[in-house]
Amino acid sequence: MAVRMSPQRFEELVSDALDEIPVELAKAIDNVVVLVEARHPDEPDLLGLYEGIALTERDTTYFGSLPDTITIYRDALLDVCDSEADVVDEVTVTVIHEVAHHFGIDDERLHELGWA
Repeated sequence: MAVRMSPQRFEELVSDALDEIPVELAKAIDNVVVLVEARHPDEPDLLGLYEGIALTERDTTYFGSLPDTITIYRDALLDVCDSEADVVDEVTVTVIHEVAHHFGIDDERLHELGWA
């Protein structure tokens, strides 16, 4: 059964998850905005999405680019959780997963590391 939660509380959990990123890594995050949306319009079960050019792929042509985006999909995440504690865990995993893509870590490596 999906968990019910206010949008404000959910955004707090996303912010808390971002705070879990070690300071050294957080300082290296460059030109990224984190958004919360209800659902992805084409993939309603998608929990999160990184869109942009990973740090490992950037070159001199990146200068002046619009920010990369990490979008966390609130309703999809709430649908897969049974309790607020589950939401906290899933939001943290999803945020870390998408931030890892910013650092150029692919899904295969994230699965190996336990952040799938």
